[in-house]
Amino acid sequence: MARLILINGMPGVGKSTLARRFAADHPGTLVCDIDLLRTFVSGWRDDFVGAGARIRPAALGMVRGYLSDSGDVVLPQLLARVSQLERFERAAHDAGAEFVEVMLEAVEGDAVSRFHGRDDGNDPWHPIVSEIVAESGGDEHLRAYVAKLTELVARRPATKVVPSVVGEVDATYGALHALLGEC
Repeated sequence: MARLILINGMPGVGKSTLARRFAADHPGTLVCDIDLLRTFVSGWRDDFVGAGARIRPAALGMVRGYLSDSGDVVLPQLLARVSQLERFERAAHDAGAEFVEVMLEAVEGDAVSRFHGRDDGNDPWHPIVSEIVAESGGDEHLRAYVAKLTELVARRPATKVVPSVVGEVDATYGALHALLGEC
């Protein structure tokens, strides 16, 4: 059975890194990175949030189609609203696939410092996200998201929590593998 593996968590906690590594170790897996997809929408730099809202239905269609016909999908994406999670969960079930929800968890202070320590040279959207965070309240905004994600895990007991520690990518990846039953 194909799986949609959602890797959720704060910005900078390692979602994309783990998704790419998982796909590299599992040939044929699609990495559906919505942040990358939004850069294909014209004007995305001027309306980053709007571009994300516009591309999400296309991502859902891609996920559904790939799961139905090709195999696993890994989705590295911060989703803090149950309604958004349920859209992707429904897409997986519509395709006859399993939905695996993973939360990469960092302690609050670590999540904030990791956001600020991101290497903005790799992804063109990082400076825009930094501006959005700064305009939304900076570190307090980030701490509020940590709290939202903590509440989300409490509301969704099937969520598999993976601790993410700075500089411990191998250990984090090993924990993800163990939770997916691949050890």
